[in-house]
Amino acid sequence: MYNTKKSIAYYHLPGLFEFYELYREFLPLFRKHREYFYDWCEIGSIYGAPADCIWGGGRAGFGEQEPEEVLELMQEYGISSRLTFSNSLLREEHLSDKRCNELCALFEKNVENKETKVKKNGVIVYSDLLLEYLKKNYPGLYFVSSTTKVLTDFEQFLNEVNRKDFQYVVPDFRLNKSFDKLNTLSQMQKDKVEFLCNECCWFGCKDRKRCYEAVSRKNLGKDFSEHHCNAPDINHGYQFSKAMTNPGFIGIDAIQNIYLPMGFSNFKIEGRSLGSALILEFLLYYMTKPEYQLHVREEIYLDNMLDLF
Repeated sequence: MYNTKKSIAYYHLPGLFEFYELYREFLPLFRKHREYFYDWCEIGSIYGAPADCIWGGGRAGFGEQEPEEVLELMQEYGISSRLTFSNSLLREEHLSDKRCNELCALFEKNVENKETKVKKNGVIVYSDLLLEYLKKNYPGLYFVSSTTKVLTDFEQFLNEVNRKDFQYVVPDFRLNKSFDKLNTLSQMQKDKVEFLCNECCWFGCKDRKRCYEAVSRKNLGKDFSEHHCNAPDINHGYQFSKAMTNPGFIGIDAIQNIYLPMGFSNFKIEGRSLGSALILEFLLYYMTKPEYQLHVREEIYLDNMLDLF
């Protein structure tokens, strides 16, 4: 049974710390000129991690922005912040890390308030060890099950959705088109699913977990060697045009005409390791009406203080 009422797509955007300067220009534009953007979408959260966070995973964080400034910007625009702490190799001795604990304490203070439109903040996690630690020490945060778990088996994914610990669960992108199974979920379950839309990784990749583990080791300062990907055309790097041909890609037509009517409303855009110019292209494609895309580009590009390349 499809949902026939008007629904809203909530985008979870990359680069909380990494692309602070871009969002400092984009968010005022999004508020001032809401007519430039689709009325069926909103920003659900912005996620990321600063440089040198040992709890970090997925991608090595490179954001240098002061956390207090990041939090202030998100509070001003009523956007939930998510700390990406999805390191898969954490042990007990890592839980006392001073910097990561200070970040959790700071972002936990941002208590949800409907009157001031301040949103509750969250943490994206892989490790159950870290999850239990955060639940005990920072109960004011909500938790997201990371796509770095590579949940390609639907039953394992469903078990994750049914865990009360998580407000959202991001399945592996190869489950994105499993419509027959996805449509068997209850509305409560569907509300917890957050699809990764624009993955460029080879659909047949079997090394995805090892790739994420390499990043986890790097963040722990153990091994700085890169994972050697064996995917076809790997030398081209990330290309949005290539991602659009991925069998798991979710575009705006599918969001409006398939996923929203099915009752799904949360969509994650990847890109923490990419440049600001490419993140802007994601914001244009997923959120901006075609007739206003040039307006948005000009507003952003004409700010000479923003290094997009």
